[in-house]
Amino acid sequence: MKTLIFLTALVPFAVLAQPLNPTNNPNQPGYVIPSQQRMKTEMQTQQLQQKGMLNQQLQTQTQVQQQHLQTQMNNNQQRVLNGQPGEQVLPNAQGGMLSGGNSDKMLNSSSQHMLPQTQNGDLLSTPSNPQPLSR
Repeated sequence: MKTLIFLTALVPFAVLAQPLNPTNNPNQPGYVIPSQQRMKTEMQTQQLQQKGMLNQQLQTQTQVQQQHLQTQMNNNQQRVLNGQPGEQVLPNAQGGMLSGGNSDKMLNSSSQHMLPQTQNGDLLSTPSNPQPLSR
């Protein structure tokens, strides 16, 4: 009977000999410090949030670029359609180089600024009146 009382008195100490949380034992392989685990979890959560934000920004940027390209394509297509024969033709009221009557006048007035005409072999013959190069 004394033995039974003695054994019942030792049972609570035997229970206390086991760790309360066997997975959180620093002597076991794979032990993780709880504060480090929390930090790791928070950093992973933050990375996932940042990744989501970057993906959203990339999607928005891609949509804006696609809209811009579509607008450019529409504008270019409209320009081509407007420039085809039978469509709107831009008037040439200034009488530029494309006008028939003024082109001869322009050629004659600008000929004084042109270099003298040369023929093949002119550079091989020496001129009768050599002129010094002006600087």
